[in-house]
Amino acid sequence: MSALAAGDPGFDWQAFAGGLGWSATAAFGVMLATFAVALRKGVHRVVDSAWGIGFAAVALVTCAVSADSGDTGRRVLVTVLTAAWGLRLAVHIARRGRGHGEDPRYERLLAKAPGSRTWYALRTVYCLQGALVWLVSLPVQAASYAPGPLGVLAWAGTAVWAVGLCFEAVGDAQLTRFKADPGHRGRIMDRGLWAWTRHPNYFGDFLVWWGLYLVACDAGVPGAAAGAVSPLVMTFLLTRGSGKALLERHMAGRPGYAEYAARTSGFFPWPPGRGGPT
Repeated sequence: MSALAAGDPGFDWQAFAGGLGWSATAAFGVMLATFAVALRKGVHRVVDSAWGIGFAAVALVTCAVSADSGDTGRRVLVTVLTAAWGLRLAVHIARRGRGHGEDPRYERLLAKAPGSRTWYALRTVYCLQGALVWLVSLPVQAASYAPGPLGVLAWAGTAVWAVGLCFEAVGDAQLTRFKADPGHRGRIMDRGLWAWTRHPNYFGDFLVWWGLYLVACDAGVPGAAAGAVSPLVMTFLLTRGSGKALLERHMAGRPGYAEYAARTSGFFPWPPGRGGPT
């Protein structure tokens, strides 16, 4: 019978439950520290870098507190994969935002504050992101407490993660180079991976988190089926929440964007010039 059944004697449920508290402390600790930095700098855009750092912190803390429970190989694997993804993303966002003022998204959000903008930002930006980091990282946490050795599904998940990281990193690098050329000012990026999908970076994130979920499912990690809520939440954020949907509303009025959208897939990669799924 699959170890997905609750109560599997090999899975240390008591340690896992205690670890959830430590991981929540890590996630909210990163966000509160970032909140203090934001107040000092006078801009809340720094929280975008904290998103990746939060996931890395959760993975590292979980790895440490699960040392006596989970398989060392799986624990190290999910920690390295999560931290590598999170820290790369944090560095990229920090570099991209260097020298810029407040992000217009946060300006619009805080303009709606019914009272103090500071406490409104703490509740609606930092605490919310801390909760999402904790929720989305549940498969990483569960995998760290799984006792069985790494199996085929773990390596399949790692392969999916690697493809996702490549899509995200290459897409970000291509866009950075494109924007750095003064001759491209006002033009729509439609080259490289951006000719195959309008959001190679978001598609990469999508693969990263489904890959980590597969690692958690390896060897029948208890609760992995319920843990599917985590990549599903990430998928929603990327496609319907603060990712693709929000960015496309912002880009809709840009010259040439409607034509680019008509010939380029909205999310999943598709041959250039053929439209594809939106």
